[in-house]
Amino acid sequence: MSAAMHNFRPATAADIPQLSKLGARTFRETFVDGFGIPYPPADLAAFCEYAFGEATLRESIADPAQGWWVAEKDGRIEGFANIGPCALPHPDADPRNGELKRLYIGREAQGKGVGAALLDIALKAMAERFEGPEWIGVWSGNDKAIRLYGHYGFHPVGEYKFPVGEWLDDEFILRRG
Repeated sequence: MSAAMHNFRPATAADIPQLSKLGARTFRETFVDGFGIPYPPADLAAFCEYAFGEATLRESIADPAQGWWVAEKDGRIEGFANIGPCALPHPDADPRNGELKRLYIGREAQGKGVGAALLDIALKAMAERFEGPEWIGVWSGNDKAIRLYGHYGFHPVGEYKFPVGEWLDDEFILRRG
């Protein structure tokens, strides 16, 4: 099975329930189960509601400054990418620049080229919609993601604290261009 078995398309409001579930599940699988980050339960719940709640997603998908794409197989969304104006806390960052906000791939689709295909779509859209460099914030312990983004020409240019509820993750700021 490969990315060729997936349908890649822009997200719609009809996708919100699946995106909400996939986003929260993938965040937990990656950062809690995979990396063992001991987020306090209240912080994790607050973050998942803030980041992946249906109201938040509805607003984001409707925002013309944002872009959302999904990887779908047999009617089930297995991954998504989201871009928008750069909001990272770096002195050179500018909202006229593009930022990869999220690239989430469910476990069932990992290692099948789905993430690379969504990343290619997102990077092409950022180049078309935004000017100047492209940006990504990535958890400092996610070496696999850092290597992937490095392969695409992104390099570390700063650090910041990313809030998960009251918990603060150490994040790297990556830039290309």
